[in-house]
Amino acid sequence: MRTNIELNEKLVKEAFRYTNVTTKRELVELALQEFVEAHRRKDVRELRGKVKIRDDYDYKALRKEDKE
Repeated sequence: MRTNIELNEKLVKEAFRYTNVTTKRELVELALQEFVEAHRRKDVRELRGKVKIRDDYDYKALRKEDKE
């Protein structure tokens, strides 16, 4: 889809410093992808009361295994 938009040059320059893209088109595409992905992720707070943790789950034991 082709469209013309007016972008804030200051934000565009700053965004280029944080990415390895070289064109404004790539920059806008990346921003749109990240925006959509962020909104697809479930907010952890929405899971409250919906997730059951097993009674035998021992997170401390799992941490010890990682160190060994």
